[in-house]
Amino acid sequence: MRSVFMVAEKPSLASSLASILSNEKCSSRKGFNGACSVHEWIGTFQNYPASFKMTSVCGHVMGVDFLSKYNNWDRVDPVELFSCPIEKKEAMPKLKMPAFLAAEAKGCDYLVLWLDCDKEGENICFEVMHAVSKSMKSNVFSNSVTYRARFSAITNKDIKEAFNNLSHPNENEARSVDARQELDLRIGCAFTRFQTKFFQGRYGDLDSSLISYGPCQTPTLGFCVQRHDQIQTFKPETYWVVQVSVVTKDNQTVSLDWSRVRCFDKEVANMFLQLVKDQKQAKILSIVSKEKSKTRPVALNTVELMRIASSGLGMGPHHAMQIAEKLYTQGYISYPRTETTSYPANFDLLGVLKEQQQSSEWGTEVRELLKSGMNKPKQGKDVGDHPPITPMKLASRNELDGDAWRLYDYITRHFIATVSKDCRYLSTTVTLSINDEIFTASGKTLIDPGYTTVMTWQAFGKNEIVPNFTVNENVPISEMRLGEYQTNPPDYLTESELITLMEKHGIGTDASIPVHINNICQRNYVQVISGRKLKPTTLGIVLVHGYQKIDAELVLPTMRSAVEEQLNLIAVGKANFSAVLKHTVDIFRLKFQYFVNNIDGMDQLFEVSFSPLSASGKAHSRCGKCRRYMKYIQAKPQRLHCPQCDETYSLPQNGTVKLFKELKCPLDEFELLSWTMGNKGKSFVFCPYCYNHPPFKDMKKGGGCNSCTHPTCPYSLNTNGICSCSNCEFGVFVLDPSSGPKWKIGCNRCDTIINLLKTLRKYRFSKIAVMNVVLKWLMLSTNKKNPSYRKMRWK
Repeated sequence: MRSVFMVAEKPSLASSLASILSNEKCSSRKGFNGACSVHEWIGTFQNYPASFKMTSVCGHVMGVDFLSKYNNWDRVDPVELFSCPIEKKEAMPKLKMPAFLAAEAKGCDYLVLWLDCDKEGENICFEVMHAVSKSMKSNVFSNSVTYRARFSAITNKDIKEAFNNLSHPNENEARSVDARQELDLRIGCAFTRFQTKFFQGRYGDLDSSLISYGPCQTPTLGFCVQRHDQIQTFKPETYWVVQVSVVTKDNQTVSLDWSRVRCFDKEVANMFLQLVKDQKQAKILSIVSKEKSKTRPVALNTVELMRIASSGLGMGPHHAMQIAEKLYTQGYISYPRTETTSYPANFDLLGVLKEQQQSSEWGTEVRELLKSGMNKPKQGKDVGDHPPITPMKLASRNELDGDAWRLYDYITRHFIATVSKDCRYLSTTVTLSINDEIFTASGKTLIDPGYTTVMTWQAFGKNEIVPNFTVNENVPISEMRLGEYQTNPPDYLTESELITLMEKHGIGTDASIPVHINNICQRNYVQVISGRKLKPTTLGIVLVHGYQKIDAELVLPTMRSAVEEQLNLIAVGKANFSAVLKHTVDIFRLKFQYFVNNIDGMDQLFEVSFSPLSASGKAHSRCGKCRRYMKYIQAKPQRLHCPQCDETYSLPQNGTVKLFKELKCPLDEFELLSWTMGNKGKSFVFCPYCYNHPPFKDMKKGGGCNSCTHPTCPYSLNTNGICSCSNCEFGVFVLDPSSGPKWKIGCNRCDTIINLLKTLRKYRFSKIAVMNVVLKWLMLSTNKKNPSYRKMRWK
């Protein structure tokens, strides 16, 4: 019997696919990595009996990174990153995904890849193929062994159709992703390392862990700062409007619109007012009525979904896409990453619509639409990737939580609207004359609500019926005055407007746009204010102005859009991978060198906006070199700065740093500190100098006393180490000397913590007593089958 190994992109997707393909007759078990399940069943493949095994990855299997020796920020000149070798590393080492895939694929005849049908999914296909290449019976790089399933929705029909029409992975698309990953790594890391070290070594209140640059991220920030600059340089102008109101036969007051709209010269505006001021009546010159329509929307794509989620639902684009991805894997909607806004000719619109006719929310409208007949959707653009985002099965408010329901509700209503009629209304314009000055009044009368019965937020609030005027009628004037106003500056960019600009200029893809917006928020370059508007911070403004001062192209969208065009040529096989990569890297290397040589231009802007390190922070602990107090700078990233020695020391992040009993490190005389994450989280003692400059070869930078191999120090690993950690491969349980009297031990590699609260109350708080309790606890609680039990060493 043939054996077929199948791989999906996520565990939840693998479960759904296995259920459909096996007709719900598969057996399931957990894989050895604990994250991915394996589903097995017997079926037919290529008209032969076959055993199937379906599992998944968790996103990318591999990630691109520099060789380890180039990851030392202190020893590597950032310019080397443009030419140094890179390698593929496991994206999530804890999951051991390559080993897991290789073990499960062992001895299988065929490989069928069910990764997401986009360029990233294509890239993951080849990552999986490389992982299982030595385990499969035959060559996985042969089209007779490896197949690719292409699908856009997780329904019985779509999945079984994809299974019956398997294709092959597209290497060109995968290579275009490889190129993008390498470019972003080299360019982003070089600029980011240089900027971060330069500015964090000079200023103390930047409040950002990284001063980062990204080929997509920085132009995205540039759009926000450009709008900010427009607001700051805006000069309001005063203008005047002649305002007139008339009274109808039924005593209704109607405000008129001046045909000249407004006037920026007060004397001229006053002249127009005087022309009409003495008049008591206005004459009706004409009444024109035209039937107009508000057209139904085109089919929904990713960019439009993100825009609506932000402007209409109050969700950030990153959060909205996470929810959409979840709805997709649960089978409620089709694939949410698509640029297409046109349904394929063979798309089952009627079947999708019928699925919604029993809804308590919009079922009435759907049944009415089925009765009267669907309308043909408007023609959008067909990019050839995936069909538009469409509801695939009925859901209710009880099935989905708040944000998931709101997004599903919008997607479904949008789909129903695309096959509904246009909204039709009568637009009436009345033209009036007052001493030859022309004024108008207009209104709308609804004829057929059309698609607005489901997209209710676009419906007319009420009929704006124009009063019953007749031509040549004279109507009395009730009020006449000169209104004074000022022009207003533009507002800050909304997320919706930013997404539109990014799409227009080719910054990012439908998958990466929300990531770039999320990055500039997380790195404190912009703040999301009321109305989902993006207000740049001082740091974001200074960065963009600095780039503009040195090399404006670094922040303009033109550079990245040109790179994206080259990457797309790789994807369609029209450009050489190595040539594109070399050409782009060479350009940015020259730009980087010019940027470094002219960094003083940007530094002048930072000097005006931020405080130097020597003026920041508060006195904290003594320096081991000058014996003077160092400054503790709490702004991100938190660090210590010695004003006398002019040296800065990194500290552990995302926690509280305190002085530890005024004790000193025996190696360098720096006062020991303790770091604690939260109230009951991980903590350890460390020396700030050793943390930055490991004193022993077997120590890594960023380690505390719980990793120090000093032979006699009472706070070192040698003194307080207890036994191997049972949750990670290399860690050791170490007594935390800062945790007394509520003693605890923690692993010096992972986040495993053992609290020893109640047990120790009967002991004196001596180290021997603590050790005895720890050992008793380990003897009682450690599984004897666990390797860490056998490795346990007694102190």
